[in-house]
Amino acid sequence: MDKKYLKRYIIIAVIAIISCLIVKNFAFFGKILSMGAKSLYPLALGAVIAYIINIIMRWYETKFFPQSEKKFVSVIRRPVCLVLSLLSAAAILALVLNIIIPEIINAVKLITTKVPPLYNDCKVYILKKLSEYPELQQQANEVFNEFDVKELDWTSVTENISYFVQHGVIGIISSALGLVSTVAGYVTNYIIAFIFAIYLLLRKDKLLNDVNRIQKAYFSERFNTILNHVCKTGHESFRNFFVGQFVEAIILGSLCFIGMTILKLPYAAMSGTLVGVTALIPIVGAFIGAGISAFIIMTENPMQAVIFLIFLIILQQFEGNIIYPKVVGDSIGLPGIWVLAAVTVGGGLFGIGGMLVGVPLAATMYKLSFDVLEAREKRLGIASPARETEKKPKNNKKRTKKKEKQLVRSEKSTTNKKES
Repeated sequence: MDKKYLKRYIIIAVIAIISCLIVKNFAFFGKILSMGAKSLYPLALGAVIAYIINIIMRWYETKFFPQSEKKFVSVIRRPVCLVLSLLSAAAILALVLNIIIPEIINAVKLITTKVPPLYNDCKVYILKKLSEYPELQQQANEVFNEFDVKELDWTSVTENISYFVQHGVIGIISSALGLVSTVAGYVTNYIIAFIFAIYLLLRKDKLLNDVNRIQKAYFSERFNTILNHVCKTGHESFRNFFVGQFVEAIILGSLCFIGMTILKLPYAAMSGTLVGVTALIPIVGAFIGAGISAFIIMTENPMQAVIFLIFLIILQQFEGNIIYPKVVGDSIGLPGIWVLAAVTVGGGLFGIGGMLVGVPLAATMYKLSFDVLEAREKRLGIASPARETEKKPKNNKKRTKKKEKQLVRSEKSTTNKKES
């Protein structure tokens, strides 16, 4: 038998044996995988933080004396841009939290103060309308009385509270200790992730160079070309989506606040903030914020809540047809039907995080699948039509010139480093 086929059969047999062992001892291997995932979690989180901060950092690097060839400038460019990026990210986060947290507290206060009187008004209205039907009125009255605070058995409530105080102290202490250890674990993970992110950002050129060397040494040129194309497509999809979605959320929240102020609707700042923050979630986010805001406005004036919903529907149409295509839209290269599918599947599997990651991930898969399809059509001599959301950028020449200048600068910096 040929050695080539013998080696292939041995590899297949080893894979089959390992697969059988994993299936037979699935619980054991599951524990090992969970331990490995917990150990790698801070590093994965640090890589995500570094990727997000790098979007801001690349902008600073293009503005901080990009054409300077002085050694001092090339040495301090990376640390200075990193510090500026961290300060910018911290300022954006502080500004957003400073806007969001007070408005959420005000929303909770309004709900707690407005809902009980609204409940009593609804109770009186329903009982009044059912006065012509005594049996239904009696049943409704019994239902309302079950939720009446005045009818509570305060003796049993105080007995339960005293029993909880006497016998639940140990449970409270143990729960508090468990909470402290959990919080300490989370804080440690975030500190390690932040330090790892800073290291990645400071050494990103060296790390990329090392990855390129490993690719050239261990993998074929065809495999490296495919892998680099996949990484480049994914990077463009994620960067365009997150930057565009953030800008679009700010625009939508600001327009909502301005429109509500012009229409003299109550809680304009709160509603604009809620709509803007929830608009970070594609498609369904703005409607979630609109529902919460409409409920809060309804406690003040139901007619104004209807006006708010009509205004927000018109604003959503304007935003979806004009603003979104300009800011996000075609930059991610994904049709609306697949955006909806990605949000639905991602939200069902991983919640809000799945909604945010699902859209750029689906856009990456969509672009790659069509790249493969177009390459096959080209080999077969079939004319491929234009993609549904594909648009050629107007400033291709400017972009290519910028890329050429950046490549020249990077080559000069590498040669200077080698000479030094």
